[in-house]
Amino acid sequence: MPSDPLLQPFRLKHLTLRNRIMITSHEPAYPEDGMPKGRYRAYHVERARAGVALTMTAGSASVSRDSPPVFNNILAYKDEVVGWMRQLVDDCHDHGAAVMIQLTHLGRRTRWDKGDWLPVLAPGHDREAAHRAFPKRMEDWDIARVIADFADAAERMKAAGVDGIELEAYGHLLEQFWSPLTNNLEAPWGGSLDNRLRFTMQVLQAIRDRCGPEFIVGLRYTGDQDLAGGMDAKEGMAISHRLKDSGLVDFLNVVRGHIDTDAGLTDLIPVQGMPSAPHLDFAGQIRRATGFPTFHAARIPDVATARHAIASGLLDMVGMTRAHMADPHLVRKIMQGREEDIRPCVGANYCLDRIYQGGLAFCLHNAATGREETMPHDIPSAPARRRVTIVGAGPAGLEAARVAAARGHAVTVFEAADHPGGQIRLTALQPRRREMIGIIDWRMAQCDKAGVQFRFNTYAEAAEVQATDPDEVIIATGGLPHTEVLDHGNDLVCSAWDILSGDVKPGQEVLIFDDAGDHAGLQAAELIAATGARVEIVTPDRSFAPEVMAMNLVPYMRSLQRRDVTFTVTWRLRAVIPEGNRLRATLGSDYGDMTRDRLVDQVVVNHGTRPLDALYFDLKPLSRNLGEVDYDALIAGAPQAVAPNPEGRFRLFRIGDAVAARNTHAAIYDALRLAKDL
Repeated sequence: MPSDPLLQPFRLKHLTLRNRIMITSHEPAYPEDGMPKGRYRAYHVERARAGVALTMTAGSASVSRDSPPVFNNILAYKDEVVGWMRQLVDDCHDHGAAVMIQLTHLGRRTRWDKGDWLPVLAPGHDREAAHRAFPKRMEDWDIARVIADFADAAERMKAAGVDGIELEAYGHLLEQFWSPLTNNLEAPWGGSLDNRLRFTMQVLQAIRDRCGPEFIVGLRYTGDQDLAGGMDAKEGMAISHRLKDSGLVDFLNVVRGHIDTDAGLTDLIPVQGMPSAPHLDFAGQIRRATGFPTFHAARIPDVATARHAIASGLLDMVGMTRAHMADPHLVRKIMQGREEDIRPCVGANYCLDRIYQGGLAFCLHNAATGREETMPHDIPSAPARRRVTIVGAGPAGLEAARVAAARGHAVTVFEAADHPGGQIRLTALQPRRREMIGIIDWRMAQCDKAGVQFRFNTYAEAAEVQATDPDEVIIATGGLPHTEVLDHGNDLVCSAWDILSGDVKPGQEVLIFDDAGDHAGLQAAELIAATGARVEIVTPDRSFAPEVMAMNLVPYMRSLQRRDVTFTVTWRLRAVIPEGNRLRATLGSDYGDMTRDRLVDQVVVNHGTRPLDALYFDLKPLSRNLGEVDYDALIAGAPQAVAPNPEGRFRLFRIGDAVAARNTHAAIYDALRLAKDL
């Protein structure tokens, strides 16, 4: 058989990369005090251990104090970063992976009220929509200072032993000089293309002067801003040639688009329901035209696409960054001929959306990512085989079954429906979110391999559970929509689930009261609006759908704004009364004694779920732990030992929405951290 093109080595200058798969620069927001400490190091080492050729840290490490991170980035302007990076580099090198780091000055892509409260810098006064800070237009001394800051940061990274650095251009200060939209300086820094590139060339030269000609330096940049008045593909190609011909860079890492708005960011880094690898051919054009080492990543979630990128000569190194968040052992599984076992990235983008709201990056359906210090990616075997009975085959129940079976236990799963999936299956009915079913399909395949016994179409009661003679019982029955939120008229409304499942047909003039702010409300709105109906989404929050977050919101907005949909914030649905063959909905305000009325023919309520917990409470007095969870042990990763009822026949736990309405990641994390110690 011909050798796998993904597993062929690639030589970059003096560095031999062991295969063609890399993790491109990204910031999972794991630093502590701006340093890549234990959590950060463990995250990268896990992927190095599993065979990735190159892991690129930081997206992006800040080189200057007036480039304060807007989320938790590495601070490359501090000398103490050297020691921490050295530990990370050494540990990854021990497992055969190369390590690079991305450096940047954010320019206007930050805020003045972060860090040291210094003015935001840019080569013009126009603010970026995403961060809303009006920048100071740079002076000559700013330019000189920032050039020196880049060289200082590069020297620190060389001292830390990294295999190379990458400068971030797109959206950041370097590109702000390039683009006529953001650079209105006079010559020699503005005007012609060569003038606009002068700052970047001087930064690169300063790095070369400081770090030498052998130090690997690359650039991640856009070859086409895809923005009216900005750099187009023709100018992007000219920039690509100038970078190559400068002799100052060793590789090009190409993207396409702009990131100054949520919509632009989402087109550059697509989410589920959007085309896979939309910019791959574009990156290939630059590689063919320049003949220069070319890297690229943008929604390349599967091995087949990555293999095509290398085999077709489109790229030299293919970035599979979010795919490695879903499965850090991706390369190892390719090498072992186990591609079917790779946990798929479903494009939910929970990882990126969380960091843009100030959180740590977590994968929606791999709860061990980012928690490598406490959660296993490879499930350890249990010292003794036990009988584990699980009720519910949604994401929580299936994760518990997968992990318990991997521990070596005998696992039985009851499910009332005729198929697995729970709320995920309902969500995946919408074509744009169809990939979510991968969360279920992968777990079912893993459970089948491990011999988990499923009993579908079985509404389990206490007797059925006890008949399995369990040692451990896990209730993962989820919840049902809660719509009883009105002063009166609760019987006149339906739930968002009713709409999504098709149990209730959409009306023609519909009010959606969304007090949960999650996908279900917007999915219902999209489905209803697609029929031609007029829809108003009402929320008591200051913004609508806050749980959906920025990048996932973009496809909804593109759909809803094309239709007859309006958004009303800071109003709460109080009551619904019949009026002829229509409904009068009364809105109230949390800000005062004010009301408004709407006359509609349908009211939909999205207010989360309430636990389906009757079975849990039936079993609770029979259990050895009376349902109690030792939170200290759970958090510490230690086995559960509480047993207030030693005569009980089994231990009882409940997870996911059977406890309280949360989200898919919370349900899976519940299951993993409980079942890994059973």
